[in-house]
Amino acid sequence: MLANNGYAAYANNKILTATKPELTLMLYDGAIKFCNMAIAAVEENNVQKAHINIVKVERIIEEFQSTLNYKYPVAKDFNNVYQYLQECLVQANIKKDKKTLEEVLKHLRTMRDTWKEVMSKSV
Repeated sequence: MLANNGYAAYANNKILTATKPELTLMLYDGAIKFCNMAIAAVEENNVQKAHINIVKVERIIEEFQSTLNYKYPVAKDFNNVYQYLQECLVQANIKKDKKTLEEVLKHLRTMRDTWKEVMSKSV
């Protein structure tokens, strides 16, 4: 039990001390993790676990959408991508479609990797 409390404190501190770019990276990593968990659940025919994890990915994407700054023209492009991913996730959740989840995962990984590259160049 103490080990769990220590880990929880460490994880909470990591979030509280993260920069905005680091938080964005954590969100991408979380979305990728939950998408992988949803894929595994679909493979196991665990409908509830798949649904729960797909919804977690949807919520992370909603967070990305809510933080877009439309004074920059690229925000509209990002919103279009996020909207597309949301539509894919809805369909994947209805059909429990592994192929669609894998497509979402591919896009999330690309976006995360691009974000990591941007972070490394801005240091």
